[in-house]
Amino acid sequence: YRLAMIWAGAGVLWLAARAQGGTAGYDNHAWQVAYLVMAASMALGVLTVLLSPEPAPRVIAPARNAAEWVRSALVEPFADFFKRYKWQAALILALIAVYRISDVVMGIMANPFYVDMGYTKDEVAAVTKIYGVIMTLVGAFVGGSLSLRFGVMRILMLGAVLSALTNLLFAWLAGHGHSVPALIMVVSADNLASGIASAAFVGYLSSLTNISYSATQYALFSSLMLLLPKFVAGFSGDYVNAFGYAGFFTSTALLGLPVLLLVALAARAQRRFLNQNSTEPAPDKR
Repeated sequence: YRLAMIWAGAGVLWLAARAQGGTAGYDNHAWQVAYLVMAASMALGVLTVLLSPEPAPRVIAPARNAAEWVRSALVEPFADFFKRYKWQAALILALIAVYRISDVVMGIMANPFYVDMGYTKDEVAAVTKIYGVIMTLVGAFVGGSLSLRFGVMRILMLGAVLSALTNLLFAWLAGHGHSVPALIMVVSADNLASGIASAAFVGYLSSLTNISYSATQYALFSSLMLLLPKFVAGFSGDYVNAFGYAGFFTSTALLGLPVLLLVALAARAQRRFLNQNSTEPAPDKR
């Protein structure tokens, strides 16, 4: 999976740079070649799927009518979530909706930023798509390990803090100018923070689901996770035109401040929820 990400990220930039040759600016033919190669690369996945054995089907009793299917597939998973968490469900959903907003809004303007700063396709490919993916893997490992050691909510808070702070590094880079070593430092820090935050966030989402409805509930959470950030990110270009890259990246860091408050409130609510639903017997004081 990660090798596919490197090929689809760094690979397409490397191919476009090779096809473009030494010419500057946008070259339609170079990108045509790159995307045709990407499309041809999908043949490997198609062939693998066709040759793979079919998994053993799990027998599920068919619904007697459409209403019963809607109730079991859609209504019951949502009702279960709100029944378990009650008023805390609103807080949890708010946290899910904004946790990645700082990263998503910033990330959509990353490639235009690299172009405007004068970085070549090869530089972007090497730094952001190879070093970046490696640091994301390291961050995911670190985030997972820290979550096991210190708990998911603490690392969720750490990830939110780091995600906001690394956006300030991009604001610094905007004023620093074209520098490959500076780009390596900023991208490495950003992807390390993203990996830590992602690992903790996946652990948090998984802890919220009921095993009986895990697929539907996780689909709800993952969809909600990107809904608001993607909407806000749609205005990123206008904001950059009005205030510049440094102001934009600083503003995306400030978007992370409400996330810190929501994480703190969610951690407090989670402790209260666990205390209320504890099944441990009271100690015998005789």
